[in-house]
Amino acid sequence: MSKQPGLDGIAAVARSGGRLDRFWVGPDQALMQARLQDGRWSDPVDLGGRLASVPAVTAWGDEPMEVFAVFDDGQLWDRYWDGTSWHPWESLGGELQTGSAPAAAAAGPDRLDVLALGRDGRTWQRWWDGTQWVPWRVAGEISGS
Repeated sequence: MSKQPGLDGIAAVARSGGRLDRFWVGPDQALMQARLQDGRWSDPVDLGGRLASVPAVTAWGDEPMEVFAVFDDGQLWDRYWDGTSWHPWESLGGELQTGSAPAAAAAGPDRLDVLALGRDGRTWQRWWDGTQWVPWRVAGEISGS
């Protein structure tokens, strides 16, 4: 099976101890990961999924990190590493443009932000507030005004 056009690119995140994790879309559209530690790259690991975008990744501490990608259903999906294991893919919903990469950032364990381009051409945002994912909002718009 060959990769969908436009899915070339990588995402990377640095973590403590000189570790670097890189993520990319494999030939079967699965998320792939390799880790640089002690000057050596690990063998690639297949993390599954059916990506329709280049992934985005962010870390919010020494160990935890979260990867985001738009799947071929037009929804944003995420998977996170808790320091011991990868948790299953979960949908964060949305009506997003396939082929358009999301962006992610963390301000700490209680604030993760992800932005993605919607089918309507606007930039949409969700964030983790420490207990839950806040519903999608157009980036820059304030709720209730």
